[in-house]
Amino acid sequence: MTRRRNTYLLLGALAIASCSELIAVSFKSGNDIMPPSAQVAITPKVARLDPAIDQLIPTSSKIFTIASGMQWTEGLLWLPSGKLIFAEIPSNSIRLWSPSGGVTLFMQPSGYMGTEPYNGPEPGSNAMTLDAAGRLTVAGHAQRDVFRFDRIATDARITILADTYNGKRLNSPNDLVYKSDGSLYFTDPPYGLRRQSDADPAKELQVNGVYRIPGALKQKSGTSPDRAKLQLLIKDLPRPNGIAFSPDEKYLYVDNSEPEMFWMRYAVQPDGSLSEGKRFGNAGIYAHKGAPDGMKVDELGNIYSAGPGGVWIFSPSLKHIGTIELGPVGNVAWGGDDYKTLFIAAGPDIYSIRLNVAGVHPQPSH
Repeated sequence: MTRRRNTYLLLGALAIASCSELIAVSFKSGNDIMPPSAQVAITPKVARLDPAIDQLIPTSSKIFTIASGMQWTEGLLWLPSGKLIFAEIPSNSIRLWSPSGGVTLFMQPSGYMGTEPYNGPEPGSNAMTLDAAGRLTVAGHAQRDVFRFDRIATDARITILADTYNGKRLNSPNDLVYKSDGSLYFTDPPYGLRRQSDADPAKELQVNGVYRIPGALKQKSGTSPDRAKLQLLIKDLPRPNGIAFSPDEKYLYVDNSEPEMFWMRYAVQPDGSLSEGKRFGNAGIYAHKGAPDGMKVDELGNIYSAGPGGVWIFSPSLKHIGTIELGPVGNVAWGGDDYKTLFIAAGPDIYSIRLNVAGVHPQPSH
């Protein structure tokens, strides 16, 4: 999350949004996430910068709005139950969308738990993923930690996986991804803090880092994290945000939101550390049209990332081959029975589009 939200989020949006403010579109269940026949499909505007994009996005593809009426959606994740879970950060909530039932409330508050007004634009939680045991892991964002549900239910026991580094509180964990060895990688920019800046008086760490939690999968339920083992892997990015592994886990991708917008590829070493950082996809200086944010990869190694103006798609060779033009986007996620549906969180709306290639599942084997 970044300050770009403030260009279209009113400060008054800090009030908790009620479920009645959401407008959900019902969909049929099944292999394809498709709308009822009464719904009108929209032809997406796709900047086709390279012929390779045609192998991923059919020229006949349609895009559907599955939910709208919110403020800023993030953290999309397709669940084994056939539902989509996502964060609605300004209302400090996590919500569920189902093909038959539309949007319902899952958890509120989801990030900041204090009783006093937060007085910041992003009080909620952020990205979510599943571990190899099927447990829901959440970037706490304004809660300034990473936590895990024992099971996907609001009454499940919550285990804190990380909350400090060298005795200092984390900034606001933003995005996260598991590796098949059971370790968890996450980014920690300051966007969940009230001022969203390095000058925020609550900010305790000088860096905006990328971290690794060794053995996160094996941490026992209800136990405290082994804080001495948290590893700071990257400390030279101004605003690290989205994070994803290549399908073979040889590379880790991390993007930077501002002041310059770009993506990085790092070689993953046998011990889980990172090296050989390579910058790609330079998008210039942040200009209030969206920025690099959440990202995922498909089975062929193509990268789908929130970026200026929509979803930027890069080939495995790091070439920008196309953009799904939707305006500012926060995150994307794969879903559907065959994982060929791409869900897109774009401000107040969530979209779905069918693609030709399946995405990588968030539960890596170990």
